[in-house]
Amino acid sequence: MGDGGGLVLIQLTKILADGDLDGLIAATVLKTVYPAAQVRFSHPAELRAGIHDDWIDKKTGLCDLPFHPRCGMYLDHHLTNRPSAEEQRVFEAEGGVCRWEDKPSAARVAYDLFCEDYDLSHLMPLMPMVDALDSGGITRQQFLSDDDIIWLSRTISNRYPEYIQSVLKWLVDGRKLSEIMKEEIVQEKVNVKRAANEKMLELMPKVGKIVNRLAVVHLENTGLSTNGYLVTAHYGAECDACLIIHGYTDGAINTPQRPALGASFYCNSFLHPAEGVMDLSQMATLLDPTGGGHANACGCRVQPLSPKGEIEDRDVCENDIELNLQKWLEVWNNNTQ
Repeated sequence: MGDGGGLVLIQLTKILADGDLDGLIAATVLKTVYPAAQVRFSHPAELRAGIHDDWIDKKTGLCDLPFHPRCGMYLDHHLTNRPSAEEQRVFEAEGGVCRWEDKPSAARVAYDLFCEDYDLSHLMPLMPMVDALDSGGITRQQFLSDDDIIWLSRTISNRYPEYIQSVLKWLVDGRKLSEIMKEEIVQEKVNVKRAANEKMLELMPKVGKIVNRLAVVHLENTGLSTNGYLVTAHYGAECDACLIIHGYTDGAINTPQRPALGASFYCNSFLHPAEGVMDLSQMATLLDPTGGGHANACGCRVQPLSPKGEIEDRDVCENDIELNLQKWLEVWNNNTQ
């Protein structure tokens, strides 16, 4: 085994990664290095809720997810996931490998760690677009194009665990992206996403509105989902960022087919290539201690609030959406005056 650029690396038997394209490619790197490891895909809220605590141990590699002190290797790039200096010191003193780096993707952190010692040439053509997609670095023209990696990214979701595992295997086997895109199941997923995008654009005037240059989109209890690229591409120069409310009032973080009520915040990267007019993670972490992500792309769960804006010990109800939204808008308005 190579030394990973000077690191003495541990043997992994399990890999836990976020269930998006960045997490998938990061997991592909680790699976290439540790071919016998079992791979599981998750979501930040699941990890923070302790759902995988019994599965994580010192032979588990964690990538593109919040830090967990019981894992053996930690790779990530999200600011709100970064372990404290003391957490990292203790983790490494106990034999853990920690690589939190300010890079455009967790996949890039993983790739750079191992590329000198392992053959990752099959992933090299994908890396620039993976970086761009995860860091808000694609152009509006690229987003609206038929680029294979962009369409593949739209099909990757925790809602389809068997599908993600299939794509993972094809990537680890070294298959070219053009070959993977010809797979019948991939074409089916792409066609579903094409239809969903068209439907979303038709619905946008009904579910979205601009509030002080923030595009607010209500998709709660509809079963529909979208990302910031589509919303900001639709509104163009009218918005500096967008806020998308999604999930179900009676949903849960451990039911991908019926996810918990939450919100995602995205900078209009087509208009603001850097971080935008404010650090959006201020909204994502305002009410939800498990919220977070990037300054220009992050998310959280809707919290049960009293009329005074205090968190209550009860299940979330539909009225909480407006109460949370008011709090988020206060932060937005205070930072963008």
